[in-house]
Amino acid sequence: MWSQLEPTAPHLTYLVLTFFLLIYAVFTLLIRNRLHLSEPPLATIFGIIVGPRGIGLLKPYEWNFDDSIVHEVTRLIAGIQCFSIGLELPEHYFKTKWRDIAMFLGPVMTFGWLVCGMLVMIIFETDIATALIISACLTPTDPVLAASVLSNSQFSTRVPKRIRDLLSAESGCNDGVSFPFLYVGLCILTRSTTGGIIKKWFVITILYQCVLGTIIGLVVGHLFNRIYKFSHEREMMGRASYLAFYLLLSVFSIGLASTLGVDDFLVTFCAGLGFSHGGNSPTADTRLPVIIDLMLNSTMFVFFGAMIPWTSFDKLDSITPGRLIGFLALILIFRRIPIVLSLYKLNFLPHVRTTTEALFCGHFGPMGVGALFLAIEARAQLETDTSLPLPIPPSDLPKDIQRTVTLVWPIICFVVFGSVIVHGLSTLAISIGGHYSRYKGERAPLIGAEREGLHGMVFDAEDEGHDGGRGDEEAEEPEYRGFLYGLM
Repeated sequence: MWSQLEPTAPHLTYLVLTFFLLIYAVFTLLIRNRLHLSEPPLATIFGIIVGPRGIGLLKPYEWNFDDSIVHEVTRLIAGIQCFSIGLELPEHYFKTKWRDIAMFLGPVMTFGWLVCGMLVMIIFETDIATALIISACLTPTDPVLAASVLSNSQFSTRVPKRIRDLLSAESGCNDGVSFPFLYVGLCILTRSTTGGIIKKWFVITILYQCVLGTIIGLVVGHLFNRIYKFSHEREMMGRASYLAFYLLLSVFSIGLASTLGVDDFLVTFCAGLGFSHGGNSPTADTRLPVIIDLMLNSTMFVFFGAMIPWTSFDKLDSITPGRLIGFLALILIFRRIPIVLSLYKLNFLPHVRTTTEALFCGHFGPMGVGALFLAIEARAQLETDTSLPLPIPPSDLPKDIQRTVTLVWPIICFVVFGSVIVHGLSTLAISIGGHYSRYKGERAPLIGAEREGLHGMVFDAEDEGHDGGRGDEEAEEPEYRGFLYGLM
């Protein structure tokens, strides 16, 4: 009888992953709308429980789930999410919101990159190049974590649509925009000559990977937009094909970008933008974001929970638990909040209308799948000078490069873990804090009944799902007793 049991790696994976997904699917509305929780922190905690540090059902590294596989899985998931964001943004979004987006992709990213780099250099006693490489991995906000909070939940309707769209657009763009930041540190560490830096950073990274990638993405999106319209108008496409068409186009964009060596995430984001031109979006009827969050994103975070390198968090080079915790806390406080608040006060963010909205935008900069991808990309470039990481870091690298390769993965994994927990539970904290900040007679039942817009935020006519929005005339000095503003 016992000989019939076959607990192989694939079989256990099918069993464990589908168990989590089934339980989550059954209680989706309870979890998202009444408990104000999202998939990533729950999936990560579940992965820790079933992983090697828990009951040991999932053992990715023992099953040869090496860095090259993680690299491609994170590329695929982040790319599909970037495509989804580009697809669902309002048409001509960048024509009206370009100034806000430029601020988030320019000053905000640069400030966060430099602040994180300074903290890495001081706390982990690294050289400047290593610090800039690690900080570049933490610079972009993650489209997967952003989507889990900014869409498909009751809480998301309590945030003004222009703020949701702004943060979604930023998360869709800045994973691709982070490549130039990463290659600055790589060029310094590999001691490239001036000519080599110009060639590798400006010509290859900026012009070829980013600019050409943007053009390719828009062309691919517009081309398939025409094909889609041609078929749809002649009723050649069934409803079931919408889902396949959407997923295949996003994966096609990823494959084209990675084959040509251009920026994967800019290509997929721009392909989604181009495809949505004219207002046609197959996601309206198929609820694709829900499907993607449940299947792809949750699966990734379950595996991430099982793969967290706990042994590397203690006494590996300059890494200690105390330093990691302090580093995470300082990043969450100083990486985005000061610069976003400053830009708001200087009127450089015209669509961020109150201090509370600026604080929300500053706080909500999660680090997740994109950071994991960039960490392995950095390792691959240092190990092989390509996008293909080695299964095991070689021991014959120069000492300074070897140290960077050693530090980047555990530091990024810890920060991603902390970000998943903190940002994933922020909606619950904001809801509970907002509940107790009201006068007793104004409180709705604590869990699941708060539907009005968050206090201190301005709601326009386009915003839905709230009862407490305020007009523009109160935007500058809103009467506020809520949780977010109280943190100031």
